[in-house]
Amino acid sequence: MRPPLLLLLPLLLLLSSCGAATPPEDTPFQLPAPRNLKVHLYNAQQALSWEPVSLNNDTRLVVYQVQYKYSTSSTWYDVNRKDSRVDCTNLTGTECNFTANSLSEGFPRHFNITLRLRAKLGDLVSAWVKAPWFEHYRNATIGPPEDIWVTPEEGSLIISFSSPFDVPASVAFFWYYVYYWEKGGSKQVTHRFRSNFITLNDLKPLRVYCFQLKAELFLAKENISRPGHLSNISCSETTVDASTKLQQVILISMGTFLLLSVLVGACLFLVLKYRGLVKYWFHTAPSIPSQIEEYLKDPAQPILDALDKDSSPKDDAWDSVSIVSFPENKQEDILQNTLNQSTDPSHQPVEGGP
Repeated sequence: MRPPLLLLLPLLLLLSSCGAATPPEDTPFQLPAPRNLKVHLYNAQQALSWEPVSLNNDTRLVVYQVQYKYSTSSTWYDVNRKDSRVDCTNLTGTECNFTANSLSEGFPRHFNITLRLRAKLGDLVSAWVKAPWFEHYRNATIGPPEDIWVTPEEGSLIISFSSPFDVPASVAFFWYYVYYWEKGGSKQVTHRFRSNFITLNDLKPLRVYCFQLKAELFLAKENISRPGHLSNISCSETTVDASTKLQQVILISMGTFLLLSVLVGACLFLVLKYRGLVKYWFHTAPSIPSQIEEYLKDPAQPILDALDKDSSPKDDAWDSVSIVSFPENKQEDILQNTLNQSTDPSHQPVEGGP
C-alpha cells in the first residue's frame, strides 16, 4: 500500500531545498568551469593556478573556490585559514598559494592530496574541476642548495651551504654532491655526503677552481630519492702557505734585480760601443753671434766697426810691490816708515833697494 501523497510532500520539499543549496553532479551548471589547472611544487612551495573564466554578457566579478581531500578520505574540505592558513574560498585571482611557513602548517608533505576548483558568480556556479593528485615529497621539484659560501685555503676550498628546504629527519633527508674542476680542466664529482659543508682537498695552490652543488631528497621509509637541480657555477682561487709566499717574494725580488742588472749592463755597453754617436746626438750645435747674424742679414750695417770699438784694449792698471830685506834691528823702523809713506797719496813705489 503506497503512502498518501500528503505525507510525502514535506519530504519532497526538504529534498528540493537541499538540492538547491548543492546542485547534484548531473544538474546543468550556469557557469563554464575553469580550465588548465596546474599544481606548482618547488622546494617548499605549493600552489594551484588556472585560467580565468570569461563571461560575454556579464561584467560582474567571478570568484573561485578551492577544496581538498586526502586519498584515504572521501570528504572534501575548503582551503581556508583554519586548515591551511590561507583563504581560497572566494578568490578573485587565478592562484591559490597554500605554501606553509613551517612543517606543522599546510598539507602534510608525505600525504596524497587532491584539489578541486569551481567558479562562482552570485547564485551561479560551475562544475567542479579536479587537479591531479600529488604527494609533495614525490612530485616536488628539488632546487639547488642555497646560501653557498666558499673559503679558499692552502691548496683546498671549504664550501658551506644550506639545504633547499627543511624536512623532518624522521621522514626524509638530503644527499649532496659537488661537481668541481680546475678552470679549463675536466670535471670531477665527490662522493655523496649529508653535512652542510665539505672541504675539497688536494688542489693546486694559486689555481682557479669552479664548482656546482646538487641536492638529492631521499625518503627514508619508501627508499625513494628525488634528484635536484645543479646550482650556478661558482669559481674561487686557492691560496698558498707562508713558506711558499716567502719563496715567491724572494724569486720575484731576484728576478727584478737580475732584470735591472741586465738593463743597466746593456745601456752601459751601448754607450761605450757607440760613444761617438751618443756624443754627436747630445752635442749642441754652435751658434752664430747675434751681431754677425744681423750683419749677414743686412751687410750695410756698420757692425764690424762696432765690434772693433767694443774690442779695443783698455789700459791695464799695475801695482808695483818691492821686497826689501833689512837687518832685524832696523826692520821694525823701516816697516813703520813704509806704512807712514803708504798713507801719502803722492807717494809712488820705487823699484830697487834703499
